[in-house]
Amino acid sequence: MSAEKAIWQQKIERLLWREQRDTEAKQSFLLTLLRLIYVSIIDLMAGQLSLRAMSLVYTTLLSIVPLLALSFSVLKAMGAHNEIEPFLFQFLAPLGPQGIDIGENIIGFIENIKVGVLGSVGLGLLIYTVLSLVQKIENAFNMIWRVDTTRGIGERFSNYLSVILIGPVIMVSALGMTATVMSSSFVEYFLAIEPFGSLIVMLTKLLPYLMVMGVFTFFYMFVPNTRVRFGAAVIAGIVSGFLWETSGVLFATFVVNSTKYTAIYSSFAVVIMLLIWLYISWLILLLGSNLAFYLQNPSSMRLAREGVEMSSRVKERLALRLMQVIAQRHRAAKPAPNLDELVAELALAEPLLCHIIDKLLSQQLLVETNAEPLAYLPARSLDSLLLLDIVRAVREAEEVSSLTAGSIALPDDCLAIVDAMELGMASALQGKTLADLLSPNAA
Repeated sequence: MSAEKAIWQQKIERLLWREQRDTEAKQSFLLTLLRLIYVSIIDLMAGQLSLRAMSLVYTTLLSIVPLLALSFSVLKAMGAHNEIEPFLFQFLAPLGPQGIDIGENIIGFIENIKVGVLGSVGLGLLIYTVLSLVQKIENAFNMIWRVDTTRGIGERFSNYLSVILIGPVIMVSALGMTATVMSSSFVEYFLAIEPFGSLIVMLTKLLPYLMVMGVFTFFYMFVPNTRVRFGAAVIAGIVSGFLWETSGVLFATFVVNSTKYTAIYSSFAVVIMLLIWLYISWLILLLGSNLAFYLQNPSSMRLAREGVEMSSRVKERLALRLMQVIAQRHRAAKPAPNLDELVAELALAEPLLCHIIDKLLSQQLLVETNAEPLAYLPARSLDSLLLLDIVRAVREAEEVSSLTAGSIALPDDCLAIVDAMELGMASALQGKTLADLLSPNAA
């Protein structure tokens, strides 16, 4: 980063993250909006979203025919297989007449797939190709939401297939119900009455936007392996759905005016345009998920510019404070705190807190309840849960079997100092338990 660019970035950040205790609601809303735009640009310039979008473009090219083939088979059994074509042609509409040719070729490939003659191995590869696409989408969303764990194999298989097989049926049914309602005599009666007629016509024009926004909202709530609030998903779905429809119109204009690309690339021009459109579509979807993350975790907007690295000292203090809060609720016989309550209590960004919770769970110092949403309890009695174990859980959590503190050779003088530090910490916490943190005199 150049010096001039760094100076301008520092000026922007000081302006956006200044104290706003006495600002009005309108100014606060505008400031939050500018922060969202700023951190979205920062994340986009970082390159991870672009790399994920390009990876999904490649996977889409491999999976589009198997994905539509599975959906086509389910709809064909219900006699509604012809309804899948409008969805495909609507997605390819920005490519112009060439998009129609691509859509017809894809439909031809789908019709040539005989699921009955594929055999068990062929059918298994077909399903695997489709599931790999959904898994890559989940991995991209988990990266955005700072989630380290993915769904289990059984959960992944059942959830993904249910969406792939049932999702098209629900969408076709919704379209059928909409068409039935619009053609009913009740609606036709109101079409002749103003202003109801104009409102109904406007609603039909907005219907594609609403459908896309609904699909995007569903993606943002279902795909990440974490709990996403409905409000954050809806706002992100509305913004990304509007961007996708608008970019489709702009891209269609670009395709019409790109005759020189056709002259240069000849028949390959349509392939290049398809790749660009797929990339734009995936990038908009990921940007919407990024927006949903910041809407649900506004404190993480600072992390986008400052980074998420935590020192060992911060991890230790955070682990002790976290266990103290959970222990206080447990001793007072109050409901176990969930993640949202802990974020509000500690005034910390959710990704940082999740990082510490994962380390404490892995060392069996915390346990999750079966409640929805998940809540947390001490894994053992407060009198037997040592503070030294809590500190070590986060100090030694990053060590692996091939690289531990003891595997690094040190000269005798350095080793003596390190051993003294470890002994000092062990001596200071010797015999102290989590119950000691709850005493009135606890530091």
